[in-house]
Amino acid sequence: MRWKLHEAAAAVIDSCSYIGGEEVRCFERELPEWLGVAEACGTGCATFGLFAAVRSLGIGPGDEVLTTVHTAIPTAEAITLSGARVIFCDIDPHTFNIDPEDLRDRITERTKAVVVHLYGQPADLDRVMETAREAGPKVIEDCAQALGARYKARYAGTLGDVGVFSFFPSKPLGGFGDGGAVIARDPGRLKWIRMFSNHGREEKYVHQFEGTNSRLDAIQAALLRVCLPHLEEWNRLRRKAARTYTERLSAVEEVQVPAETPGAEPVYPAYCIVVPDRDDLRRTSRRGRCPPGFTIPFRCICSRPTPIGAGCRGIFRGRNTLAGTCFLCRCFPGSRRRKSGTYATV
Repeated sequence: MRWKLHEAAAAVIDSCSYIGGEEVRCFERELPEWLGVAEACGTGCATFGLFAAVRSLGIGPGDEVLTTVHTAIPTAEAITLSGARVIFCDIDPHTFNIDPEDLRDRITERTKAVVVHLYGQPADLDRVMETAREAGPKVIEDCAQALGARYKARYAGTLGDVGVFSFFPSKPLGGFGDGGAVIARDPGRLKWIRMFSNHGREEKYVHQFEGTNSRLDAIQAALLRVCLPHLEEWNRLRRKAARTYTERLSAVEEVQVPAETPGAEPVYPAYCIVVPDRDDLRRTSRRGRCPPGFTIPFRCICSRPTPIGAGCRGIFRGRNTLAGTCFLCRCFPGSRRRKSGTYATV
């Protein structure tokens, strides 16, 4: 595979076609074929993909968009940069995903969209979609970590109004730099996103509206095309590593392992556990010669005096359980069962 990647990169360099071109067109055909949808639009990164998704729904000042409080900042940035207000929802303390009941309680007449998913595990989409149908907001699937995850036999990203994927190196289909893609139920919406990412145009120098520049590079598309046929197997190996963690760690009283959403088949780019002292676990893993897991200070999202911080209204009992205690174990296709088991033992 290494040489195939080298050959793909060299072919793009030799072609002198670095923006758009055949490699991007082919990837934008192969990815939706893999997902079972009609088309996809490559973007410079998933953060832009989320921002474009929000904008494509006509969302702006005076509107509200709901998402999980247990997330990284790009999810919220996409909302506030559109001029809308982000409203955070609590999480299910077992799956660590958005709590459908809290989501329902926080919807108002100003709510225009809901952004869901985390850790490669689909949210409870039946309940989320039911709430969306009743109250009216659109559903944006943030599949940055969930390419290849399934919910009731359908790929995550294909059930909502818009699906957004990331090719950041640590994601299921990791690229060799930044990159992303968007799919949409409405072809007209995806056409708008494609134009928005290319200065508001379909034809060179003919700009129909004010857009920006966030396109998937040809060299990234070429490398991703080499990797895409391996994704199903890579995800199978991630799930196998996750099962090893679950088998070993479920017996440890101090550790809470993640529950899977009923009907979901996660892909586990990381395996999130809850422990009493995650800093001690990190030090111990280093001493045990295991690749250290990592921690993310999710409190920072709500602790800053910014439009994002203003979205933290009320009490988040589920999130407060995780803040300061969640530890992300490394979970990648190269994780051998013996290595995952050793990590779990440590």
